[in-house]
Amino acid sequence: MGLDNVERGISLFAGAIAMVLAVVVAPHLFKNTMVTDTAKPATTKPRRSDGYLLVVSLCEKSHLTHPSAWLPQFLEILIIGGAIILFAFLRKRVGVITASLLLGLALGTVGLPFLFCGGWLVIRALRLQRTGDASFVGSTRKTREMSRAKREGRPPRESKKKDAAPPSLPRPAESKRYTPKKPTRRRS
Repeated sequence: MGLDNVERGISLFAGAIAMVLAVVVAPHLFKNTMVTDTAKPATTKPRRSDGYLLVVSLCEKSHLTHPSAWLPQFLEILIIGGAIILFAFLRKRVGVITASLLLGLALGTVGLPFLFCGGWLVIRALRLQRTGDASFVGSTRKTREMSRAKREGRPPRESKKKDAAPPSLPRPAESKRYTPKKPTRRRS
């Protein structure tokens, strides 16, 4: 089954967040930027030879980055975010899950919303597969019905509808060409 309307909306929202992140990273592609690295809290005054300066209680070092340093991350966000939007429009659950988990893992702390989105879709897919209902309330109700039916020793209500098995067909006759002869039984 594909994505329902709620899952599709959240997936499109996650794709929109990815596109906003790509726009935030885009200005770094056109000019050199200053980036500040923060080291561990300082207990002693840092040496000037390392390039770190004591700011409040942290050691910080600023350095210039070239635009090419931002290109891989920009392309990653742009391509995977576009894939999330594409799979959401096509209602392909597995594609949205895979793309959002990949983007979430690639971005680290910034990617937590994508990890939550992918994890939420996985949980809903498992509920849908097990009980036929992706919602928390519906899957809980159906699980209780199934366990009650199992305790009472009767098949669940749904299996009566689905498992109307056709009568068994007669077995085909054995082929003389391919079936070995059966040994004759001796009377003792």
